[in-house]
Amino acid sequence: MRERLMRYGLVSTALAGLLLGLAAWGLGEPVAAYWMFAAGTVPVVVALAVSIVRALLAGRMGVDAVAFVSMSAALVFGEPLAGVVVAIMYTGGNVLEDFAVARAERDLRALVDRAPRLAHRRSGDTVEDVAIEAVAIGDAVLVRAGEVVPVDGTVTGAGAVIDESALTGEALPVTRRAGEEVRSGTVNVGETFEMLARATAGESTYAGIVRLVTAAQTAKAPFIRIADRFALLLLPATLVIAGAAWALSGDPIRALAVLVASTPCPLILAAPVAFIAGVSQAARHGILVKGGGALEALAQTHTVLFDKTGTLTVGGARLVAIETAPGEDADEVLRLAASMEQASHHVIASAIVGAATGRGLTLTMPTDVRENLGSGLEGRIGPQAVCVGSQSMAFGTARLPDWAIRALRRASWRSALGVFVVIDGRPAGALLLADELRQETPRAIQMLRSAGIRRIMMVTGDRADAAETIGAALDLDAVLSDRSPSDKVDAVATEQRLAPTLMVGDGINDAPALAAAGVGIAMGARGASASSQAADVVILVDRLDRVSLAVAVARRTRSIAVQSIVVGMVLSGVAMLAAAFGFLSPVAGALTQEAIDVAVILNALRALGPGRSPLGRRLSTMSSTAARDLREEHERLERSLDGLRTIADALDDAAPAEAVELVLAANRLVTEEVVRHELDDEATVYPRLTRFLSDGHGLSAMSRAHREIQHLARLLARLAEGLRPQDVDRYLVRDAQRVIESIEALVRIHNAQEEDIYEHAVAA
Repeated sequence: MRERLMRYGLVSTALAGLLLGLAAWGLGEPVAAYWMFAAGTVPVVVALAVSIVRALLAGRMGVDAVAFVSMSAALVFGEPLAGVVVAIMYTGGNVLEDFAVARAERDLRALVDRAPRLAHRRSGDTVEDVAIEAVAIGDAVLVRAGEVVPVDGTVTGAGAVIDESALTGEALPVTRRAGEEVRSGTVNVGETFEMLARATAGESTYAGIVRLVTAAQTAKAPFIRIADRFALLLLPATLVIAGAAWALSGDPIRALAVLVASTPCPLILAAPVAFIAGVSQAARHGILVKGGGALEALAQTHTVLFDKTGTLTVGGARLVAIETAPGEDADEVLRLAASMEQASHHVIASAIVGAATGRGLTLTMPTDVRENLGSGLEGRIGPQAVCVGSQSMAFGTARLPDWAIRALRRASWRSALGVFVVIDGRPAGALLLADELRQETPRAIQMLRSAGIRRIMMVTGDRADAAETIGAALDLDAVLSDRSPSDKVDAVATEQRLAPTLMVGDGINDAPALAAAGVGIAMGARGASASSQAADVVILVDRLDRVSLAVAVARRTRSIAVQSIVVGMVLSGVAMLAAAFGFLSPVAGALTQEAIDVAVILNALRALGPGRSPLGRRLSTMSSTAARDLREEHERLERSLDGLRTIADALDDAAPAEAVELVLAANRLVTEEVVRHELDDEATVYPRLTRFLSDGHGLSAMSRAHREIQHLARLLARLAEGLRPQDVDRYLVRDAQRVIESIEALVRIHNAQEEDIYEHAVAA
């Protein structure tokens, strides 16, 4: 604050000296005007001299030296008017920088300004206003319409409608149902709701973000120091040109004009304005960069290392498939397993229960539950005896049936865990659970390569087979598995010695590696943690594609900063040569340099903008809510695809009459669900997507996939048409399986590709 007041005081003094001097000149008092001009210049020269001495004592020499030389020369050569104009230009440039920085920091400062101060705590039938520091974990807190959520909590009651734009950048509100989490700093845009606090104010999401914002506002970019070093070349060049102009013309005023025209405000202003603008632009997308230094380092990244669990993958177990014995119903197997797992607190149990409730299955509380440590659960669901657990619990030492062997083989392919379900003594099915890739991960990796990243690796503490499966799916350049936190640090240090390296992680065990990397990015959507504190960049929204966006913003910002400096210095060079040949007087040179400064600042502020699409036109952005609706349609289709796979498996051992029923059932699923979905995509979804995409080539390829799916559907319809048991032989069964499995595989791949397009439309 003191420095800011000093800047305003100096520019006011210089302006007053200029105005009073011009007034005296107009009244016919040239001597008084001379001293007024000098009085406006001397304080700036003194302040600049003190600043230069301090810098020299600290071992630095920067851009202020040229401004000091030009103003001092103006006073020595008896041209105080030129001196006061340079003083106004220099101090005015600093004030203008303050304005630009304040404009660029607006999004970051808004986070701090919005921090809540009070909470409405309910105690019995009364509600009292308390400081948010007084809220304890487990307190019931009321959040009224339009208020900022004070602490992290869990919604109770009917639900809440929340605006998360301040944290995530998502413009549309989201609905949080009872039992779901809400984060501090978001806004209640619906009716009043109640929540249970699950963190204190100091440990909540918003408090962590405010701490990170403070760090972001105080950092200084190394690129500014590069500008300072560049100024060391400018100073001797300026003195040589000024000396040559004086020597060749015999006129010292030409030398003064050269010095005035060389004032290095483009160096002083361009880098900090551009980088702080870039930090602000990143914040709009839920990317918190801790200052221009981190942004500068991010722009020069060559290698990226990812943690696996929770970063490339969703983290935790997810149900990926249900394998059933012949004649068993997949939904019933899942329902009974989930009903039994309600009695367990294991992470696998919660994943199974979540999968069942997500499918809308009605669960029953188990009775007579017994837990066999390391094996699983057994008990009763109504009249049925149910066991849920390991292979040994389900089969003992007996030979595995063919369906179980197939289930274990598929589990191995997916690096999944198989949980077997036994109903009334008969093995009925297996649930395959795995840590799946995030939906946006393949696209995020592709975007990083498009942004210029040359080497992408994964370093994880997970076992080799699971890590290699992920690495192969993403076409990574290297996979380092079974690594402890210290091993991760060693891996990062090795890569950092070879090229500027970026590390991306989310857990406490990633914090040392994040700190060791040239740039560390923490997936901090759940708030402050050790990884967020150690990282240089924190992704505040749970989306991996923000990493590539951060790199893109950093590179664009650095490009704008370099452009501003180079163009500004070239223009200054032209002005210096014009002054050397007598085309610019000292005052005209000062005014020319002022115009250059304004142009440089305006250009640097372009970093506040999002840039343009590859085709040069700005694109509208699909809301994440619309994309979620489209993904939910895919999730509903997944059940039909699971049914097709079950039918294809069942055809292995089906009798002729049963085979007819299975083929007819498959045909109904394909006709009523799959084909209907693809036709709806072609007729309504794709036309809506075109306005969000820079080119329609991707949608054209998707339309071709639609035609192939419809072709396979027609082949299946021909097989099913008029099919009778006496027509069934092993060749027909084989053909039916091939067509059914082709449809299932093609639709799954097609859906995954569409998911990438949806994500691209959201981030466009």
